[in-house]
Amino acid sequence: MAAERQCKWAPPAPRAAANALAEEILRPSRRNAVRLVRLRIHVIVRDRASNGGPSASNRRRGLIAFAAIAALLLIMGFACRAGTVGRRLLHRMLPVHAQAAQRPMRPAAYNRSDRYGDGTPDFVRLTDPADQAAFRRWFTLIAEYQAERSPTQMPAEITDCASLLRYSYREALKRHDEIWFQTSGIEVAAPPGEIRAWSYPHSPLGTALFRVTPGAFSAEDLVDGAFAQFADAKTLVERNAHFVGRDVRVAQPGDLLFYRQFGQSSPWHSMIVTRSGAAAEVVYDTGPDHGRPGEIRRVLLSELLDHPQPQWRPTPGNPNFLGVYRWNILRGTS
Repeated sequence: MAAERQCKWAPPAPRAAANALAEEILRPSRRNAVRLVRLRIHVIVRDRASNGGPSASNRRRGLIAFAAIAALLLIMGFACRAGTVGRRLLHRMLPVHAQAAQRPMRPAAYNRSDRYGDGTPDFVRLTDPADQAAFRRWFTLIAEYQAERSPTQMPAEITDCASLLRYSYREALKRHDEIWFQTSGIEVAAPPGEIRAWSYPHSPLGTALFRVTPGAFSAEDLVDGAFAQFADAKTLVERNAHFVGRDVRVAQPGDLLFYRQFGQSSPWHSMIVTRSGAAAEVVYDTGPDHGRPGEIRRVLLSELLDHPQPQWRPTPGNPNFLGVYRWNILRGTS
């Protein structure tokens, strides 16, 4: 590609429940300590029978060792159990919608229909306007951030325009907690809200996010390879997005521009609309060029409309411009 450059909190446990919890924590540790002491006594009794009996100093050292081991077991058992209980209590304090999105969908919790017959199951469509807005903001924010990174900081999987789409799409659908920020290396001054319906990979699709075969969705698609982790630009536009129009003024942040450059070895190309309005912008990866790695560029849409190479202008009169497309999970939004 050669174009230019909320929270619901659980009430505190009553005192009786807290006492019962403490007893639950300590009971297994006490049992473990008693078992270890009995085992140690058994070993020393055998040693005494074979060595003619221990001296008084040896007995004192043995008793001290027993006490130290028992105390250590109690401490370790308490810490282990307390950690488990702490995680449970922390989970209870998470926002209700965050807990729901982190859990895998149960079979009874999702609808296997495909209202548009586009191959995308309705259980992954984001029907809540707040979820749609959250996805668009995360998707564009993640794509924009890649344009600010140096080549050495770029995720290794991003090598062309399609991989930028896949990466930004998948990361936008994840739960954006502290671990995510540490792993992705992305810095956000004011993080958008979270998607409430579900989060990757907690859906029946698992890690296979992208539709790769034609046809409407059916239950068999969950196990017959109809979805995959990888999809090239052609598959993304044909199986995972739908046509909105050829006038770029209808594009919203998070929408996609697709091109087909005839005569190239890789004719399918894509761009991400990150901003709309008078200062509309797009982000795209140029892709490798004669063995050299590409780069991610962020340009004004107005500059793209005046591109010196007409085949890259997103205008209705350009036969290479396929139009504005929107992800199928957003289908039905205006």
